[in-house]
Amino acid sequence: MPDKHLSSQFDSELNSVSARVMELGGIVESQIRQAIYALSHFSVEAADQVEELEKRVNTMEVEIDHELSTIIARRQPTARDLRLLIAFSKAIANLERMGDEATRMARMVKSIIESGSARSLPTMDLRVAADLASGLLRKALDAFARLDTKTALEILKEDDLIDEEFDGFVRKLITYMMEDPRTISASLDLLFLAKAIERIGDHSKNVAELIIYLVKGKDVRHTALDEIESTVA
Repeated sequence: MPDKHLSSQFDSELNSVSARVMELGGIVESQIRQAIYALSHFSVEAADQVEELEKRVNTMEVEIDHELSTIIARRQPTARDLRLLIAFSKAIANLERMGDEATRMARMVKSIIESGSARSLPTMDLRVAADLASGLLRKALDAFARLDTKTALEILKEDDLIDEEFDGFVRKLITYMMEDPRTISASLDLLFLAKAIERIGDHSKNVAELIIYLVKGKDVRHTALDEIESTVA
């Protein structure tokens, strides 16, 4: 009977942490959406909201990490339960970094607006990559909640699309800078913004890899995609 009671308590703690991780993911997703809005509408107010949410993201990351450390120390979990807690820890680290990238996007948008060059630069070209990155995070959170390895595999493939968008945008931006050197400063801000979007995709990919690690017990980082497909199959 005591063992069953302890098991129920442990399950309750795991469910609580899981809910907190999803809550953190929702806040980060909101940050990214606001950053995209700031970019699309040259909105300083939206950019300010992204920066304001950063404080909440950082606080939650610290709180969840402390909760995970406490559970590990008190429960001393083994095997699958330990993998789950490790996956939670790595997931919140990636979410916190995505929040950092969204904040970086917001700051770059404000810098571009202040430069006065916003209208002459191809900012709208970034919308496709930004929407892809936001959608990738949403899929990653949903897949993590359901431990869906097939969706995780799709995320790994879709991250390549963001990389392709980034490479194409860099080429276009170089052309703009060569044609009008006056746009170099603002173009560099836009380049860093594009890089932040790409990094959000990378962190979503990391979360997808965690799902496969959790379900299959195999670390698939630095593994060829066809090998990962055979692992998931």
